[in-house]
Amino acid sequence: MKEKYIKIKNLSVSENLANFINKELLPETKIKKENFWKGFDKCVHELAPKNRKLLQKRERLQKAIDALHIDKKDERLNLKKYTKFLKKIGYLKKPGSNFKIKTNNVDIEISNICGPQLVCPVSNARFLLNAANARWVSLYDSLYGTDVIPETYGAVRGKTYNPIRGEKVIEYARDILDKYVPLKDKSWKNLTKIPEIINNRIDLKLKNSKQFVGFNKKSNKLTSLLFVNNNLHIDILFDQDGQMEINNPDGNQDKIKIHDIFLESAISTICDHEDSVAAVDAEDKVLGYKNWLGLMKGDLKVEFNKNGKKTLRKLNLDRNYISVKGKKFKLHGRSLLLNRNVGHLMTNPAILLKDGSECPEGILDAFVTSLACLHDFKKKGNSRVSSIYIVKPKMHGPEECDFTNLIFEKVEKVLNLKKYQILCGIMDEERRTSVNLKECVRVLKNRVFFINTGFLDRTGDEIHTSMEVGPMIKKGDMKSSKWIRAYENNNVDIGLACGFSGKCQIGKGMYPAPDLMGEMMKQKIVHPLSGANCAWVPSPTAAALHALHYHEIDVFAKQKELSKRKPAKLSDLLTIPIARKPDWTMEEITKELKNNAQGILGYVVRWIDQSVGCSKVPDINGIGLMEDRATCRISSQHIANWLHHGICSKKHVLEIMKKMAKVVDSQNLKDPSMKGNSPYLPMSNDFDKSTAFKAACELVFHGKTQPSGYTEPILHLNRLLKKN
Repeated sequence: MKEKYIKIKNLSVSENLANFINKELLPETKIKKENFWKGFDKCVHELAPKNRKLLQKRERLQKAIDALHIDKKDERLNLKKYTKFLKKIGYLKKPGSNFKIKTNNVDIEISNICGPQLVCPVSNARFLLNAANARWVSLYDSLYGTDVIPETYGAVRGKTYNPIRGEKVIEYARDILDKYVPLKDKSWKNLTKIPEIINNRIDLKLKNSKQFVGFNKKSNKLTSLLFVNNNLHIDILFDQDGQMEINNPDGNQDKIKIHDIFLESAISTICDHEDSVAAVDAEDKVLGYKNWLGLMKGDLKVEFNKNGKKTLRKLNLDRNYISVKGKKFKLHGRSLLLNRNVGHLMTNPAILLKDGSECPEGILDAFVTSLACLHDFKKKGNSRVSSIYIVKPKMHGPEECDFTNLIFEKVEKVLNLKKYQILCGIMDEERRTSVNLKECVRVLKNRVFFINTGFLDRTGDEIHTSMEVGPMIKKGDMKSSKWIRAYENNNVDIGLACGFSGKCQIGKGMYPAPDLMGEMMKQKIVHPLSGANCAWVPSPTAAALHALHYHEIDVFAKQKELSKRKPAKLSDLLTIPIARKPDWTMEEITKELKNNAQGILGYVVRWIDQSVGCSKVPDINGIGLMEDRATCRISSQHIANWLHHGICSKKHVLEIMKKMAKVVDSQNLKDPSMKGNSPYLPMSNDFDKSTAFKAACELVFHGKTQPSGYTEPILHLNRLLKKN
């Protein structure tokens, strides 16, 4: 569909976007239409040339690094000389003096509460509402519906309620209460009567009486007990009258009528305009912007059919309690919502500048998403301190962080905001940012609220930056390599040294398998143990379960302990993960290629044909994994690297791509989640006519020449071809 443009100042603005901004976004704010467009026009024409220069510098640095490695091809890399070279070309900056961040007006979800963080595509209203409402999640549902409770000895999930499994859930939950809200002289398992509230105090003897903070009653009967542990709340719900809706047809089998336990779970949620969405034009952008505006206004809602019934979903209200002093108080009912804007690379045809070029998408995002937040300032439904939280991805080094700071300064002036009212989250996912992280934080020290590692993107950039050095180790071996350990530790070390503890978030990446919660419970405790205030989870259920790790670990105490360790070494961070003398068999090579190819194709066909930027994509073994552009980047760069160094041939890779396309087609035709989208078109019916298959091949065969190894240019181009 061809864009229709209208002329505004020196801009050609998509009619769709202009109507949204003028008729939906600006009304009810104090920003006049004339002033907004005048300010935006001036700012974007000042900022766009700076944006282009920064991208050109990325290319120059990459060419210099490639030339060095080609020149030293037959020599073993000397880390001292390599470090000196990186400093000489301006890739590596000299660290300045020590400092502390000066960020102010941060909500307690960022500064005081450690817990899970969701990342949700901004284009999907239903998912956004689920994520926002995942601040409070049922522990019983999370246990009953996942493999955390084994399906042994008759405890199968089945299609109807199973009281045997229900008993296992109750037992597990009692263990949780004994562990995190322990009684002084007995176990929660041994309670035989419902606790009573006398003069606003509970008749249970707790080991720590301060853990009891509130309750609720209805018709003078106890309905809720509220406890706190490590700044996270636990709400025990009672069903004394048997009126609550429960799955068990025989009634509540709990002897003291505990109906459920709600855990404070997804403390914050990133509403994502970037890696988890497929937004290539004004139509796509406006969809995401409208959803974000609905969240900021508090009126986003969606109606859908579930189990044959119409269901209306909207934002949860705050939760009301009575304190131990007998006073009414509220707890926030929703996740604190953060907005991940697009990075500096991409442009979008939603707006054309006076020279006919497309508007840098990250600049557009900054203005529009910040403007939407003005609606939140009236009700304080999201930020109670009237701050705007923008997560900025894929910045390369301090100069690009400084450019982000400049963008936000311009936005603040046009929207009449206070200086530093827009706070910035730094995604530490590019190599030039990792090795200069302290200086990246320095230039954003007045507005940084978050630093976060991203293994997938960071590995993709590691491969691309060092493409000429040699063949990379297998993808599965990356997590145990020297550089990745240094990278994860360095992020925490820098955050603690710069004063993040008790003020801002230090985050870790995603657990990708939403159906394997038992395994997540074993693995993901490493994130709070590493000193991370938050870590990404793939679903509200995962958030509730991962929250238990933050009950287990006092992250602030852990951070204090970690602040005394030796910082990660730059030399380790710069150690390139190449296979010195690869002796892989053809079977091993083929297995690695199949795994990568299947992941790429499974993701790309949904992106190109269905406009789905993130979904649970079956892997080569049929296990559903959450895939976004970061997973696609690492896989495509890995194959491109092996092709470049002759580990495999183009013919071999193409054969595997075709075989895996058939596997993906079979998986998608059986996937019920694909039925709600447009009819699935198998790639293998005609490889030459499948835009998705050709795009997947381009990502691999042209991966070496893609800017920083990003997938966006190829995906956007082919999605536009598919749409038009």
